[in-house]
Amino acid sequence: METRATLGTMFGSGTVDTFLGLPRCRDLSRLTAPIALIGADGCTPYPSVGFYCAGGPAAIRAAGASYAANAAHVNFDLGGPVLPQGVEAVDAGDLPQDEGDAAGNRARIFGAVSQILDKGAVPVLIGGDDSLPIPMLEAFGARGRRFTVLQIDAHIDWRDDVQGERLGLSSTMRRASEMAHVERIVQVGSRGIGSAREGDLADALAWGVQFVPGGEVARSGVWRAVDLIPDGAEVIICLDVDALDPAVMPAVIGRTAGGLGYWQVLELIGAVAEKAHIAGFDMVEFMPDRDVDGLGATTAAQLLAAVLGVIARGIAR
Repeated sequence: METRATLGTMFGSGTVDTFLGLPRCRDLSRLTAPIALIGADGCTPYPSVGFYCAGGPAAIRAAGASYAANAAHVNFDLGGPVLPQGVEAVDAGDLPQDEGDAAGNRARIFGAVSQILDKGAVPVLIGGDDSLPIPMLEAFGARGRRFTVLQIDAHIDWRDDVQGERLGLSSTMRRASEMAHVERIVQVGSRGIGSAREGDLADALAWGVQFVPGGEVARSGVWRAVDLIPDGAEVIICLDVDALDPAVMPAVIGRTAGGLGYWQVLELIGAVAEKAHIAGFDMVEFMPDRDVDGLGATTAAQLLAAVLGVIARGIAR
């Protein structure tokens, strides 16, 4: 059988079952690392599409496997290794999710994120459809603090319901706006035609959402979005990978031209981390069936590694 040549093969990477070969955390109640990654194939499916992003976490981990042997090498996106000396991160694996048990799916995400937060660590959630952030955001409600949500997404997700479902992927930011601990929402990257109607946009603006559309980012960069994040804020970043242009991220259900580039997303997250504290992060909507030669998975893995490094550097400061 022909072995496909990869850089990982050349530099000694073997089979790993965690992202970048991070240590496995099998019991979050015993978590000691300040960063914990968890995955979920889905959360609250619509009847028409089900768990269409199933396998997303596994695909992103697999794409990161080729870097596992070199995780301590220089990452030139960060100017040093992914994890600076003294900061650890672990991978707690995927939560058992069931298309027929949406309430249980939400409870498992809420419980896992709550355990991570109880340990004073930063949860990093990968998936999986864009309903995953709803229970993740809910878990922050018991912290006694107020949070800014930075959503990076092609869509604004302000529908009250779709197909009778109020906790699905098109309603994420509307549900966030109803959480008492969410004091601010900044949404970056909206473009094209999505599920939002005029009334949904009007409701978001009336609530106080600040929008920085994808076209503005293309013309003027990410800096107005950065300025909208207050100094010292507690920020939860919700990244839907369809925020990225399909030229580098084809693995999404709704490819739309004009998306953000890799550097724009990383520049935004890095600049926010310089002035505020990243309290949580999710990367969702990765759809393996739509990928092209692993391009999307490779991009997602590279970006996830860089975000882990950004979070770790904030902890080290």
